[in-house]
Amino acid sequence: MFTPQYKISNKIVNWLTAIAEAKSVINRAKLLPKHELRLRRQAMIRMTHSSTAIEGNMLNARQVEDLLANKKIDAPARDIFEVENYLKALKYIEQVVEKKQQVTEKVVLKIHQLATADTLNDEQSGHYRREPIYVVSRRFGKSQETVYTGPAAKKVAGLMKDLVEWIKQSSKKEIHPIIVAGIVHQELAAIHPFTDGNGRTARALATLILYERGYDFRRLFALEDYYNQDRPKYYAAINIGKNYEERQTDFTSWLEYFVKGFKQEIDEVKDKIASLSMKKVDEKIQAKVYLDKNQMQILDFLDQVGKITVQDVIDILHCPKRTAQSYLQKLKKLGMIKQVGKGPASGYMLI
Repeated sequence: MFTPQYKISNKIVNWLTAIAEAKSVINRAKLLPKHELRLRRQAMIRMTHSSTAIEGNMLNARQVEDLLANKKIDAPARDIFEVENYLKALKYIEQVVEKKQQVTEKVVLKIHQLATADTLNDEQSGHYRREPIYVVSRRFGKSQETVYTGPAAKKVAGLMKDLVEWIKQSSKKEIHPIIVAGIVHQELAAIHPFTDGNGRTARALATLILYERGYDFRRLFALEDYYNQDRPKYYAAINIGKNYEERQTDFTSWLEYFVKGFKQEIDEVKDKIASLSMKKVDEKIQAKVYLDKNQMQILDFLDQVGKITVQDVIDILHCPKRTAQSYLQKLKKLGMIKQVGKGPASGYMLI
């Protein structure tokens, strides 16, 4: 059974307290939906750009933004696949949360399959590795050095089963979600269960843990940015031994790095919100602030494609036609969208 060893140091306590205070501020902040959608989209772009850049992807943030908007870019096919795949993985974890699914091995394998489609063969994408694995450091002008050796392939399935069971038990034991996310990130990286894509899967899975346990911060954060700002420091923090059997079993130093980075990112989110938050608004504008998740989903889709029809809403929300029309009419009444065209060709656009 997986039993991680760690101490909640004074530093961790102080940072968790500061994060909790920031969480309260962020959750209470009144933002116009168009501002929240922009911040959420920027977070997804930053998450994707940084998580793939850590692994050597050469696309810049603007190119990632173009791919999110389904625009074509001139870049190597593998780089494009990696970015498109990570965007799909992030959207998948949002679906897992919305459906209130438990984190299972099947979910982890699906994240990996989405993150590595078209970059690994079908026998490797979404499947545990069947061979030894080594993490190698390559430096210009120097010979490569093996910095970490993963556990034997025959042990991977058992280790992953233990990790998923610990995730389940951590909820019952009420372990802090940020601590759980940090441990899951570290442990999956240590098991290195896949031929490739372990880092991306670990980071996406940590985000899923935070989302499902109420620490999504309106999905405006991108912890990957913190790792990408100083990659050597990230590698040094996550590397806690030469191999799985002999590695340092105390997670405390890694958790201090992880929680500190989370606090730094959340502080930046809080500052962005402060600059947009409405302090003096009349009642009419306040009516626009609070929308349910279905209305936000409609606006998010509109922000991507520019125009939406009743049929699009039916497809997105899997709802009856009358319900779709009702959502659109409410958004229109709030002055957030406008109708364009007439008859079967009519649609709606953001104002």
